[in-house]
Amino acid sequence: MEMLSNWLAGKTAEKALYIWGPAGSGKSHLLRAVTTHPDTLFWNGQNDIPVDTRLVALDDVEQLTEASQINAFAAFNHARSAGKLWIAAGENAPAGLSIRDDLRTRLGWGLVYRLQPLSDEDKRAALILHAKSLGFELDPAIAAWLLTRHGRDLGYLLQVVEALDRYSLQTRRRVTLPLLKTLLA
Repeated sequence: MEMLSNWLAGKTAEKALYIWGPAGSGKSHLLRAVTTHPDTLFWNGQNDIPVDTRLVALDDVEQLTEASQINAFAAFNHARSAGKLWIAAGENAPAGLSIRDDLRTRLGWGLVYRLQPLSDEDKRAALILHAKSLGFELDPAIAAWLLTRHGRDLGYLLQVVEALDRYSLQTRRRVTLPLLKTLLA
């Protein structure tokens, strides 16, 4: 995370960053996190990029259509010449992408990092931390139960924690395993 913070703050010479890893490793979550400011854009490869955009994020590069790949190549070159930050993500390293050669080489020009899926222990910790950010304590046993009884996709699990928070407030009940089971029933 320190590397990403330094990159976002302009403390590195590189303006382009490519992250890759398997589904569920947090690529999309990371891209959404860095595009929360008004001068950033989570781009779909289709429309023009606004002039006042400081950072452009492009997800799922391996799913771009031929036309979107051409647009992404042009947008990358424009962002680079204008000194904008560019972050993209995909499931494979740039060399392993089945996309246009010119775009593939551009994606490999900057910093390239591989993300690993979180371990179950890391996911438990993430769920507990997310609950804390929402304003409640999540019992580690509840987080462990979720991991053993439901999908391991962290995005889904975080949504369950958010729904549990809302349900707890709605019903004015403390967050417990029986409350979670009622919610999921």
